[in-house]
Amino acid sequence: MLVQEFLERNAERSPDREALVSGSDRLTYSDLENRANSLAHTLLEEGVKYGDRIAVMMDNTAACVVAIWAALKAGGIFLVINPTTKQNKVEYILNDCRASALITQSSRWKTVSGAVAGTPSIKCTVLAGRINLSGENMPGEIVPWDEALSSPGRRPDIRTIDIDLASLVYTSGTTGNPKGVMMTHRNMVSASTSITTYLENVENDIILNALPLSFDYGLYQVIMAAQFGGKVVLERSFTYPYAVINKLKEEEVTGFPIVPTMLTILLKLKGIAEERFEHLRYITNTAAALPVSHIKAFRRFFPDVTVYSMYGLTECKRVSYLPPDMIDIKPASVGRGMPNEQVYLVDEEGNRIEKPGTPGELVVRGGNVSRGYWGKPEETARILREGKYPWEKVLYTGDIFKMDEDGYLYFISRKDDIIKSRGEKVSPREIENVLYMLDDVMEAVVTGVPDELLGEAIKVYVRLTDGSGLTEKDILRHCAANLEDFMVPQLIELRDSLPRTASGKITKKGI
Repeated sequence: MLVQEFLERNAERSPDREALVSGSDRLTYSDLENRANSLAHTLLEEGVKYGDRIAVMMDNTAACVVAIWAALKAGGIFLVINPTTKQNKVEYILNDCRASALITQSSRWKTVSGAVAGTPSIKCTVLAGRINLSGENMPGEIVPWDEALSSPGRRPDIRTIDIDLASLVYTSGTTGNPKGVMMTHRNMVSASTSITTYLENVENDIILNALPLSFDYGLYQVIMAAQFGGKVVLERSFTYPYAVINKLKEEEVTGFPIVPTMLTILLKLKGIAEERFEHLRYITNTAAALPVSHIKAFRRFFPDVTVYSMYGLTECKRVSYLPPDMIDIKPASVGRGMPNEQVYLVDEEGNRIEKPGTPGELVVRGGNVSRGYWGKPEETARILREGKYPWEKVLYTGDIFKMDEDGYLYFISRKDDIIKSRGEKVSPREIENVLYMLDDVMEAVVTGVPDELLGEAIKVYVRLTDGSGLTEKDILRHCAANLEDFMVPQLIELRDSLPRTASGKITKKGI
């Protein structure tokens, strides 16, 4: 099956069902299908070929969703670039994948124009919004959005098969230049099917997505909703949380995907405990494991909402989920492997770990495992290795977990995040969990810094709630009371903010 068949199937069965709400735009499945078909024809007329890469750089809007479906319908491989990405990085990405087309908006033209000018592979740029383009000298044609949607609305004839690439998802580049994770149609259909299975999605579900579509967690909300015939309410961001809360109620939202930073903000909002969301059925979390203290607080405020604590990474989309009935029993766990997938731990020699509670690197086996990194065979070989059978590759995640006797996973750290202090291995995550026990701690990051005596000293960066009187000494005293001596931080720094990736995830780069 191909990813775009999710949309096409619902456009045939339920053409008048509402599929997408974005600002003042309210599109049915028929609307989405027709617009995507028209844009796909325009791309083909401009010279885009089967298997070409089609970049989309737009805000979370209906046009962005149309562009994603159109790229697939044209037989292309889509990639969504965060609209706040700077010019040099945009140019790098476009050239790295040798993009043939870019679909963007006039408000981003200042950034995009320079990047396009430096990308000779571009055959056309589709531009939404009005802008004076006189004097512009760009490779390929510049096609206005309205003109691009004037092509015939019939479905293009394509030759795509399910082992072809459907998308490239560029990582945030925290360890250097960004890498394009290659996802086939089969990868994406497998991942979407597994996730919608354990979420028990039905066509009446309405998902509110405030996550960027350049973030695979946000992107899959659109893909999954099309699979089960539901609706997506698309918000541009979570900048105004009270507006999002109102939208949850107005649109009778049943599903709400979040990341830990969003939950932190929600839990601190005045009056949140008095809010009632009668239609909200579930909330999902991924990107990073939820602190146990946050889970408990959420359960107090939203006792009737099902919480899915999950773990995933771009290279396979999703790995595990914690069954909701286990959230109070194993709140520190990110669950077990999702349907149609197998997970296990290996030691440093690659031997499978059988003893419960023994730390090891997580390995993922399943149809959701990507084909590696675009144009980077050496880095691909590092993460995709021979599996049990000669015909398969499995994903070595680089994440250290332990697994209990019931098969539930507990995140310890990234493999390269382990701090070695006083000859002991220290998990930053364990210290962060202790810090989150303090009510005034909004966000915390733990790192190791070079130290002649200790090897690495443990340094903590903390963002406190506004008006908090908590001091570095208070934090140190709390850590000393709750951690083994070799895990107590030597350095504590209070910050007004912490650096983030384009997807909103806290990053240690730039601290």
